[in-house]
Amino acid sequence: MFKKAAVLVASCGALLSGCGTDLESENQEIVSNLVQAGFPADDIMVVDGAVYVGRDAQVSLEASREMLQPGKESAEQYRTTNLVSTSVKKICINPTSTFNTYTRLSQGLDLAIGNYNSLGLTFTMARGPTTGCNANITATITSGAGGSSGFPSGGLPYGTINIGTGLQSYSVDVNEHVITHEIGHTIGFRHSDYYNRAISCGGSASNEGTAGVGAILISGTPSTATVGGSIMNSCFRSTETGEWTSSDITALTTIY
Repeated sequence: MFKKAAVLVASCGALLSGCGTDLESENQEIVSNLVQAGFPADDIMVVDGAVYVGRDAQVSLEASREMLQPGKESAEQYRTTNLVSTSVKKICINPTSTFNTYTRLSQGLDLAIGNYNSLGLTFTMARGPTTGCNANITATITSGAGGSSGFPSGGLPYGTINIGTGLQSYSVDVNEHVITHEIGHTIGFRHSDYYNRAISCGGSASNEGTAGVGAILISGTPSTATVGGSIMNSCFRSTETGEWTSSDITALTTIY
């Protein structure tokens, strides 16, 4: 999730160019898989040697391959085909020491974890380091006021959320909102306004693409997005409360 008007610049060259032969080959396959899955080429970008869709969701090679596997169906707000396995009962989110020095980011993480644990899902979340973890996510920092993460693969949540240090100048509620959003990607949620980012970001209409089965509508949730209608909207406002909307709750409890 990037704040309105924020733009990513590919630092390893143009699309499909990597930072080394192996990385270039891997990124080419990821991009090819995403295009086959239905993502529009102009919504795919390479930043610091990683492939992103929707500006803030990193896609690993494994996740891109899973998106092409047939027979994955179910219902969600909008989700990818990739979800967290029911065998995962405890997800631990481990902030780096540097992350912990940013008080509002740190408080936002605690509140975001509380958001998920308040719903009685098939898994619980805990702030690490701790024990009994079936899956781990590292919470680290990045520049700017926003964040990025990625989609699940192999039945596990994506292993990193990157949270911008610029959020330190926003309220704790906004930090809670952004961190909750990025965790949402790690367990398989897409942007609720993926089909028109202008709904939450403003500017010209921009469609991230349905990605074939990669943007599955969750039963019981609206197919159209509204400003402030979901934590999973593409862009955030300075007035965000960090709390779930009714459609967010329906989406999460339907899937998990």
